[in-house]
Amino acid sequence: MQELTRKQKLFVQALMQLDTSRCRELLAGQQTSEDCSTHPEEIVVPALENIGQAWETGHISLSQVYMSSRICEKVMEKILPQDSTPQESSTRLAIGVIEDYHALGKRMVISSLRSAGYKPIDLGHGLKAEELVEKALQEKADILLISCLMLASAIHVKDVVEGLNRAGSQIPVVVGGAPFRLYPALWKETGAHAVGNNSADAVKIVRDLVGRQL
Repeated sequence: MQELTRKQKLFVQALMQLDTSRCRELLAGQQTSEDCSTHPEEIVVPALENIGQAWETGHISLSQVYMSSRICEKVMEKILPQDSTPQESSTRLAIGVIEDYHALGKRMVISSLRSAGYKPIDLGHGLKAEELVEKALQEKADILLISCLMLASAIHVKDVVEGLNRAGSQIPVVVGGAPFRLYPALWKETGAHAVGNNSADAVKIVRDLVGRQL
């Protein structure tokens, strides 16, 4: 994993101390000499990846991972646009979180997609593979996006892809999240059609897939 910047390290430290106010200050560019024009996602995503890796190596508890994610969600809720009105789009995008309850990545992707003119359907989080397949089919999704924070969740993407195949569906599956950045070949092993490193990537991938479907 790439070495964290000073600001990212400070953010990790604040998360480990459960200091919501400090996290908010860092994302607002306060109390730091670094460039405050950095997009919040560039601080939050690497920090959560670092914390997730610390859990996988046994250095912190799962509860610390959970609380860190919840703090990030709370802070980012104040930053991400809430009332953007998407343009009309006939493409049905569905997005969900498989097997865990860390919804921040999903929230950031939804925000970016809405800003780009799409109306993503939020399938929820904490979903089992079969539930995600069922919901995607019920919503008649043209593209399914799956967000994962933990490796244990990411490996179940393969179950989703296989479930869609058994149902005779050709829905492209796009994945994103820390496990796919830590293990670059993982997305191919799961059978996903594409992987994005951040919410901006998700928009680019969706546009490309929509272009192919037209």
